[in-house]
Amino acid sequence: MAYLERASPALKETLLKIYRAEKPIEVDQHFHEFGSIQYHIKYSVSDPSIVHVSTSTLLETQGAVTLKEISSQTYEVIKNIAVGVIDIVDPPRLGFQLTIGIHLDNIPRGKEAIKIITKISEIQAIILSNQLKEMLRHLNFQDDSRPINNNNNNNRPIKIVYHPSEPFYVFKQMKKITAVFPMNFKDNSDVVIATSFFQELVEVGSQKEMGKAPQCSWSPIPPLQLRGEPVQDLTTNSGFVSFDITSRHVEGKRLDKTVWNLLNFYAYVKYHIKCSRGYIQRRMRKRMDSLVKLLNNTNLEEEAAQNENGRCKYVKEFVKVPKGKMMMKQRCKEMTRRVKISKFRIKINGCARLRFNQRWISFPKFSSKPSNKSYTKLD
Repeated sequence: MAYLERASPALKETLLKIYRAEKPIEVDQHFHEFGSIQYHIKYSVSDPSIVHVSTSTLLETQGAVTLKEISSQTYEVIKNIAVGVIDIVDPPRLGFQLTIGIHLDNIPRGKEAIKIITKISEIQAIILSNQLKEMLRHLNFQDDSRPINNNNNNNRPIKIVYHPSEPFYVFKQMKKITAVFPMNFKDNSDVVIATSFFQELVEVGSQKEMGKAPQCSWSPIPPLQLRGEPVQDLTTNSGFVSFDITSRHVEGKRLDKTVWNLLNFYAYVKYHIKCSRGYIQRRMRKRMDSLVKLLNNTNLEEEAAQNENGRCKYVKEFVKVPKGKMMMKQRCKEMTRRVKISKFRIKINGCARLRFNQRWISFPKFSSKPSNKSYTKLD
């Protein structure tokens, strides 16, 4: 069904566009939302002070309660959205459940105008919520002391269809009301994610911290109370999710929250599946990018190693210097360097202690040539 936000995005955008326009613009727009909700917006330049908005939904119910028309209580709630701004047109536009007239001149300026237009955009959510509220009130006020007879039409499950492919059932049990959602998905991956999600939902709901929430259960087969319903509605590939609603869940302000959660359960499951698929795909892409980078780095290293090996091989083949001769050549260079150092004068600092001035001392030169000087042997 419906949407996670109460206000219709398309309706809100169109009304704000008309309200903020410097000059009146002709608008005759008809659009659908979620396949079952439709709107028609009519704004004429000849009458620029009023906008007509028509809406309807493909509501189908069966069982003890049948609400195909908007109740008087729902009309009062719609009127109180903005007193003096909204008028209900009777009869409504052909093919629609409700038509309202919005007086633009009576909308206050500033931020208050955005709040009022946002509340007007929630009109379809108000209609759907009030219809389901009346169903729950009707079931809740039944006498629990009466035995439940499945052959009695008054005890048959109520089939609620806000979207042609997403019906759900509500039926009365002892001291509680049960809402059953048959779950169907086209993609096999969605079936796997949804089944895992339902099992985790049941596990979390069984914890002590969630004792005040409606009890949730999941089963691959339909409950016995749905026996006799159309086969096409009970043929699923993701099982049946059930919520047990007690009297404390429909008291005071809790009724609005309970009704809105029931209406948006299908939308919430689809949102969860879409987010899970997106998360899995992002992880897969990230993993694939890391593997591609690793492969690219490995290829570059292999190419560099091949090029380096090729250059070394080329140099060795070109020079052809044996390893032993290279070592010998290096040793000869080191020896020659030491000999050259020994021929230089050495400056010695510290002779002052021995009462000598600092002097330069040089090593004597030795020659292998025979000397011309003769030596006399001393007796």
